[in-house]
Amino acid sequence: MHRIAAKFVPSVLTQDQKDSRVAICQELKETVKNDPTLLSNVITGDESIVYAYDPETKLQSSQWKSPGSSRPKKARTQKSKLKMMLICFFGQEGIVHREFVPPGMTVNADFYCGVLRRLCENVWRKMPQKWRNQNLIIHHDNAPAHRSFKVSKFLAENNMTVIPHPPYSPDMAPCDFFLFPKLKLQMKGRTFDTIEEIQEESQRVLDTVPKRDFQGCFQAWQKRWDRCIRAKGEYFKGDGGV
Repeated sequence: MHRIAAKFVPSVLTQDQKDSRVAICQELKETVKNDPTLLSNVITGDESIVYAYDPETKLQSSQWKSPGSSRPKKARTQKSKLKMMLICFFGQEGIVHREFVPPGMTVNADFYCGVLRRLCENVWRKMPQKWRNQNLIIHHDNAPAHRSFKVSKFLAENNMTVIPHPPYSPDMAPCDFFLFPKLKLQMKGRTFDTIEEIQEESQRVLDTVPKRDFQGCFQAWQKRWDRCIRAKGEYFKGDGGV
């Protein structure tokens, strides 16, 4: 016997939620098997908060020390109150649409319909072939605004198909396991004085993500479906061979 710490997870899943995660992953695998080009038409997106100051990770704050020297000390710090919300959509070719939510604004159904409208305009401008062929597929999580009747109506009117997303599954959302962590890691430990500085640096970091990383993300997404199925719907990160 040896003592180990508990693993923190986004939610304690019920059996129904685990079963749903497995069923949706199996459905996605089967869909891609029947249509290998499907993921090339998927645009995935989400929202996330970016802080003016986000403390460094333990790894980032580590230092090289000689044997016998004392461990460096560092005061525990908190995230800043100054922050902004970023909304970003991307596909295998890279970022398709990004915008910042005005301070004090809530991402409700009306606002999200506006985001999707601006996304459509960018797809029409940047990817006219996808727009003409009407084979645009949207992926987002199950946030209330995303699954509202108004948003569902907008998507249907614009011939935009939505692929399913399992409940309580940020580990299955490309923005959450790939793009936002990559963005925030570059900004951790740095201080920005204004919203404008946060926005400028966020856009700069996003612009440096190479195309091959976006393509790799979609490959990793498919591997996560397999891992979720093998784990019988449980969260699998940090579980070794699962």
